Amino acid sequence: MVLNGPVPRRRFHLQTDRLTIRMLAHGDVTPLTHYRKLPDVARYQDWPMPYTRDLAHELVDEMDTLAGPTPGRWVQLAIVTGDPDGPMIGDLAVWLDADATLAMIGYTLDPAHQGEGYAVEAVDGIIGWLFRRKHVHRIAATIDPRNLASARVLERCGFEYVGTARSSALSRGGWTDDARFSLLEPDWRAWRRRPTGAPKRVELVEITADNVREVGHLDRAFSQRGFVSPVLESLAEALVPPTIRGDLVRPWFRAITADGDLAGFVLMAEPYRGRPHPYLWRLVVDARHQGRGIGRRAVEQIIAERKAAGFTGITVSYVAGEPGAPAPFYERLGFVPTGRVDDGEVEAVLDLSV
Repeated sequence: MVLNGPVPRRRFHLQTDRLTIRMLAHGDVTPLTHYRKLPDVARYQDWPMPYTRDLAHELVDEMDTLAGPTPGRWVQLAIVTGDPDGPMIGDLAVWLDADATLAMIGYTLDPAHQGEGYAVEAVDGIIGWLFRRKHVHRIAATIDPRNLASARVLERCGFEYVGTARSSALSRGGWTDDARFSLLEPDWRAWRRRPTGAPKRVELVEITADNVREVGHLDRAFSQRGFVSPVLESLAEALVPPTIRGDLVRPWFRAITADGDLAGFVLMAEPYRGRPHPYLWRLVVDARHQGRGIGRRAVEQIIAERKAAGFTGITVSYVAGEPGAPAPFYERLGFVPTGRVDDGEVEAVLDLSV
């Protein structure tokens, strides 16, 4: 028997727990146009604005000639909830080099569906496909450094921040910085094996010649760089403390361990003239250990120790009013803003007398 007509192509289709990732289809034109024309969505992107249905049609028509991610070009994929016919909530872009050994990704999500973990789920899904099915060597992503929400997606998927190229991306008629992230398969597998649950033991341990180098390698996530200084800078300030209004600050610092593994760093300043309470100067939990409750338990130990020592309060200052800022963390611990703002940071006090 002879079959007439073209042989049907098997088009790309990837299922995750809640999502389907597939090639763009003509039914996606309306949702694609809807969220791509929003100024907040387009702020860090380089597609033409205003984004029109004609532009969406052109993109869909171009993708209709492809079966899936293709060496040597960018391919746009739809992110839909549920089965392949579910509502489209965003898109993924995948680029492969000519040998399909190096990959780059990009992603956009409709604001109506942000904050639900969909972007992380979609990116993690495509990472697994690229490493397991395509056997790529390295996956890269670049973002505007101001796009902290996008940075948090990459961080939660295990990407490593490798540096920022200054004034290297031309976007909307101007040059912007380009923050670059990378992921190798061994590092991705190690990230997936990392402990994620609450540790049995959280301890504050002295920093010694045996562990100081490892402590210095602890680091916060890229998206937190505007909120807390690096550990090495904090160690330097503890070694050479500042003088404030004629008083030399007396530092107290410890490493934080979780079930014996180094996981963070804390730096306090003992009371001095004009600041009657101990000051929680720095708190850093390494990016690989965040989300396990380690920082909270470390601060609770400090609170208990300072209260037992007879102190009536602990002071802290932090950035507030920005997504990802640490204000909610300290407020949940009971710190109350005093109304004073110091160098752009809100001062708050925890009352230990109650």
